[in-house]
Amino acid sequence: MSWLSPGEFDALVEEALAALPRRFLELVDNVAIVVEEEPSPEDLASLDHQEGEELLGLYQGLSLPERGAFYSNVLPDRIVLYRGPLLRRCRNRRELKAEIQATVIHELGHYFGLDEDAMP
Repeated sequence: MSWLSPGEFDALVEEALAALPRRFLELVDNVAIVVEEEPSPEDLASLDHQEGEELLGLYQGLSLPERGAFYSNVLPDRIVLYRGPLLRRCRNRRELKAEIQATVIHELGHYFGLDEDAMP
């Protein structure tokens, strides 16, 4: 059994997002942040994912630099937060909130067009 209910986890995601700088979030357009329990085998296979390493989040969509002048009327890109791996990594709410923020910032880096080597 998990140490945090799904509802409490979702509330903590909202807290973590609210604590991010407003100027930063105002630059983000057409991106939904969703929570899934675990990454699917397809999600893991689509990445250069190391065996035994837990995937905490994933950006799915078209990065900002790839969006052209005709980018409109499309479904939102997604930042997926994986509840299971995040809960296994963190021991308390404070750690979890910080890890959620770090994961969202990392995935937003992909939205802005950064690759893995360019991010912390």
